[in-house]
Amino acid sequence: MILLITKMILAHFIGDFYLQPSSWVLDKEQKKYKSIYLYLHSVIHGLLVWILLWDWNVWKIALSLAVVHFSIDLLKLIFQVEKSKRNWFFIDQLLHVVSILIIANLFQNGYLNIDIEELLQSKNIIFVTGYVALTLPMSILIQKFLMPWSDLIGEPDDDSLLNAGKYIGILERSFVFVFILANRWEAVGFLLAAKSVFRFGDLKESKDRKLTEYILLGTLMSFGVAIVISMLVL
Repeated sequence: MILLITKMILAHFIGDFYLQPSSWVLDKEQKKYKSIYLYLHSVIHGLLVWILLWDWNVWKIALSLAVVHFSIDLLKLIFQVEKSKRNWFFIDQLLHVVSILIIANLFQNGYLNIDIEELLQSKNIIFVTGYVALTLPMSILIQKFLMPWSDLIGEPDDDSLLNAGKYIGILERSFVFVFILANRWEAVGFLLAAKSVFRFGDLKESKDRKLTEYILLGTLMSFGVAIVISMLVL
């Protein structure tokens, strides 16, 4: 099963990112279902799967994937607009991966075999709960905790990216979570050191003690919470 899924995902990456020129993408966006490249692109995906699996008997898998890939791409072309292209790119890729998993499961087992009870076992739920807690909920809690000091340092820098701090915090806690579960504590130290190096230039230029203390509070709280929750999960 794993080898089948891996080969199908490899075929997807090759077909979507290596064998699809920008001119094809533009033509599909302009002509939608009338574009010959929409059909050619889907056929290429089916052929890639068939070649990588290298077995004539898997033609049903290749054909199914080509048809489903065509349907997902057409769905994206119909509903996406200029402002939603970025969002539809991620939706499109997610749907392709899910379709690969479903098709592989169907042809491997003869039916869709998803054991919900096994997925909802206590071990899995603990890992999911720990990660979910470390992402957006902790961002909000840390923001609320630092609010008295954020008011003292004034408005954020205009040059700062929108919501960048929130996403940086989510990513760093996600890394800490994975590193601790993998028992790689040295990687946690490296991550903290790397962030400190990047922040050093900003703090040096600002010469603002309040900003320095504020950033240290936020960083140490973010890492501290990530370590505590990761240890609780373990």
